[in-house]
Amino acid sequence: MNILNKIIGNIDGKRKWKAMEERANFLPSEYSKAYNAIKKYMWSSGSLTDWNDNLRIFGGILDLFEEGAANGKSVTELTGEDVAGFCDELVKDSKTWRDKYRTKLNATINGN
Repeated sequence: MNILNKIIGNIDGKRKWKAMEERANFLPSEYSKAYNAIKKYMWSSGSLTDWNDNLRIFGGILDLFEEGAANGKSVTELTGEDVAGFCDELVKDSKTWRDKYRTKLNATINGN
């Protein structure tokens, strides 16, 4: 790992994230509000530990929302009424910070 990446992180990933956020700015209001609410939920409910998972999942949400907006669908027609459940399903196979902290706590208590 080069020293610059160690200090400031993954530059390519940050560029991709910025590009995705620019795409989100062009979503219709209903979708933009939903996208931001989903981000807030996902960040506050455990968030993903892997940068590539974040890019993949949020990129997928943007793709879904852009297509849904183009087809005149509402957000809940795409996500279902349980939007939190939709979000949880997206990250179910990914490692979250909650998982990381649970492992650390158990290791600390168990002396590992």
